[in-house]
Amino acid sequence: MKLKKRNKVTRQHGRKMGTHGGGARVKRKKSGSKGGVGMAGSGKRGDQIKTRITKLYGHGYFGKQGFTSKGTKREKENKINLQQLERNLESYGRKTSKGWEIDAKDYKILGTGEVKIKLIITAKAASKSAIEKVKRARGEIILPVKKEKKVEGKEKEKAKDNE
Repeated sequence: MKLKKRNKVTRQHGRKMGTHGGGARVKRKKSGSKGGVGMAGSGKRGDQIKTRITKLYGHGYFGKQGFTSKGTKREKENKINLQQLERNLESYGRKTSKGWEIDAKDYKILGTGEVKIKLIITAKAASKSAIEKVKRARGEIILPVKKEKKVEGKEKEKAKDNE
């Protein structure tokens, strides 16, 4: 004998509660019944959630971050001090007959620290104090050559007129 199974909708009409077989009414409510979704409740007083957020996003997630707004573009240029270079010579460069050759093409060299060893540094940029300190130690900083802008057409004529 074959029995016809009632479809789900008719089975979930519910009995007086109006929950359609979903148990307590609270369980059928939206995200508010479970304290919110995602980062909800992670504000100033959300101590029970802060530990999870610091684990996921690090300690820089909460609080202000500097004077400028988060949308402001900051300098992202890699910088390194002479002091750091001299302390870690083996990791940054190699010793040759000329002195220590350091390849720092992606860095700007800053002048914090004293230089006692002859350094030959290839860098993207360097501060005046860094260049002076390296020269005093009989070394040099090799920087990329800047290209001059070409003056064309009307601008060229104006330049001649001004002379």
